[in-house]
Amino acid sequence: MSEIENGTNEQVQATNSSLSSTTTRWFGTAGIASIGLILGGYLLGDGLLRAKEAERSVTVRGLAERDVTADLATWTISYSASATNLAEAQGKVRRDTGAIEDFFKELGFPAESLQPTGANVSSYTNRGVTTYTVRQRLALRTNDIERAQRAVAKQFDLVGRGVFLEEGSGMSYTFTKLNDIKPEMVAEATRDARASAEQFAQDSGAGVGAIKDATQGYFSIEARDGDSGGWGKSDSPYKKVRVVTTVNFSLD
Repeated sequence: MSEIENGTNEQVQATNSSLSSTTTRWFGTAGIASIGLILGGYLLGDGLLRAKEAERSVTVRGLAERDVTADLATWTISYSASATNLAEAQGKVRRDTGAIEDFFKELGFPAESLQPTGANVSSYTNRGVTTYTVRQRLALRTNDIERAQRAVAKQFDLVGRGVFLEEGSGMSYTFTKLNDIKPEMVAEATRDARASAEQFAQDSGAGVGAIKDATQGYFSIEARDGDSGGWGKSDSPYKKVRVVTTVNFSLD
C-alpha cells in the first residue's frame, strides 16, 4: 500500500473518530437537556398546582357588638346676663354661678367636680344705648353616671332659679374603657367571620383552613338607642360598641 493510501486511511479514521466523539457529546447534551426539560416541566406543573391550591380562599367579614354603659359624664353649662350697665351684668352672672354651685351641691356632687372653663364680655350699641352681655361657662365632670342623670333631669330647676341656659348646655356621656374590651371583641368578630367562612365552605364542598390575612376595622361607639345630644336633651349613657373585621381564610 502506498504512503498516499495510508495517509488517506488515517485521515478517514481520524474524521470518523471525531464525528463519533461529536455525536456522543451531542447525544449526551441532548439527553441532559431533555431531562432538564422534563424535570422543569414537572416542577412547573407542580408549582402551578400548588399555586392553584394556594388560591383557594374565601374572604368574609365578622361582626362583634357589645352594649356598655358610659363611665364619664361631662356637662358644659353656658349662661349669660345682659344689661346696659356692665357691673349689673357681671353681678347677675355671679349670682347665677352661685345658684348653679348650690344646685350641684344639693345633688351631692363634690365642689371640685364643677370647674369654670371660660368667660367673655360683648357689647352692642343701638340708638346710643350700649348693652353689655357677660357669658360664663362651667363644666361638670363626674364618673357618677346615675347622679349625672338625675342632675340633667332637673336642669330646668336652674331656669326656675333665674339662670338663663344658652344653647349647647347639654350632658355628654363617654365610654373610656374601650381598650379593656378590644381583645375580646376582636376574637368574637374573628369567630363570627370563621362561622361565615364555614357556611360558605360547606356550600361549596370545601373545608376552612388557617387565616391567610386579616384586617381589623375601626371601633365605633354610638348611643345604643339612637339618642343624640342637644339643648334640653342629654346624650345617652347607654352605648353600643361595634367592630367589623375582614378575614381571608384558606380553603382545604
